[in-house]
Amino acid sequence: MKLIKNANIYAPEKSGIKDILIGGEKILAVQEKIEVNLDNVEIIYAENKIVTPGLIDQHIHIIGAGGKQGFASMTPEISSDELIKCGTTTVLGLLGTDGVAKTLKALYAKTKALQQEGLSAYMLTSYFGLPTLTLMENVMEDMIFIDTVIGCKIAISDERSAFPEAHEILKHLREVYVGGAIGNKGGILHFHLGALNTKMDILFELVEKYQFPIKYVSPTHVGRTRELFDQAIRFAKMGGMIDISTGGTKFDEPYKQVLLALEKGVSINQMTFSSDGNAGLAKKDENGNIVGFKTAPIHLNLEQVKKLIQVGGLEIAEALKLITCNPARNLSLSHKGTIAPLCDADLCFFDSELNLTDVISRGQVKMKNCELSS
Repeated sequence: MKLIKNANIYAPEKSGIKDILIGGEKILAVQEKIEVNLDNVEIIYAENKIVTPGLIDQHIHIIGAGGKQGFASMTPEISSDELIKCGTTTVLGLLGTDGVAKTLKALYAKTKALQQEGLSAYMLTSYFGLPTLTLMENVMEDMIFIDTVIGCKIAISDERSAFPEAHEILKHLREVYVGGAIGNKGGILHFHLGALNTKMDILFELVEKYQFPIKYVSPTHVGRTRELFDQAIRFAKMGGMIDISTGGTKFDEPYKQVLLALEKGVSINQMTFSSDGNAGLAKKDENGNIVGFKTAPIHLNLEQVKKLIQVGGLEIAEALKLITCNPARNLSLSHKGTIAPLCDADLCFFDSELNLTDVISRGQVKMKNCELSS
């Protein structure tokens, strides 16, 4: 057991100075004062520290991606240490354009490896194209029988997509919906959005014409262009969750996109950040010619939240929602994204300048005083 004393808790709502009792991988109690009389309790003193839920990255290429300009442009796997260094304790891994050299079997194996290393890892079945790629016979079976699968991915409005029509997408929405119900998972169909003029048009068709519940429709990369973001604002006002990428192509800095959406009347509760981390990004010269490749950074979710607070003037509790309780709600992970009894013991510790100092993942101390645990 672990007892965290005198933590300034943002759960993510501001809760004040309290103690947190952890047993195994779970939070057992959160109270103003907790006293225990057991010899095997580890005491962690958190004076002058802000303690938040562990961070959730709901769109990250944990086995690498890329390959858009040949084999040498593929990106490698992410290590658990890289994730811990930026406070990420829960990831949703996925494939990108490539469903051949990068496989679902490798993705599943990586989620299990990260779990064994003390993080929480989930995955989406399929990839950009159609027909869908699955581990079993179809998307529904993956949702029901594969423990880490909590949704499916598809691409639209992108020249690398399969240009799916509404009836094709409805089939997979139905598989995610029913498979999630049977498998006791929320289930989402996660849409990679490209920069083509069709933007989010087909998503509005699914929700407005066919009246499919909007909670299962999960668009990402909504800040790729200003025109696309204008549609995303409309989608969020309809009750949809919009995901803003911090590490990929964008028309403006992600924190500024959030501030714009708030100005236009979008609730902070309808937005998330994800990194698109480890995707392959092209390096270009001053003339726009591709001269090499790099990996998309994985640490920018936290950096953009800090900018929302320190530059944009948003309250800590509000800004944290983008990388804690909002993605947890979008992924139907009710045991994640908050600090409360029976939730997973995933915690980040920050100093007064919001510098990350300590990380606990599933009850294990993974970083202490900025040093990774051995």
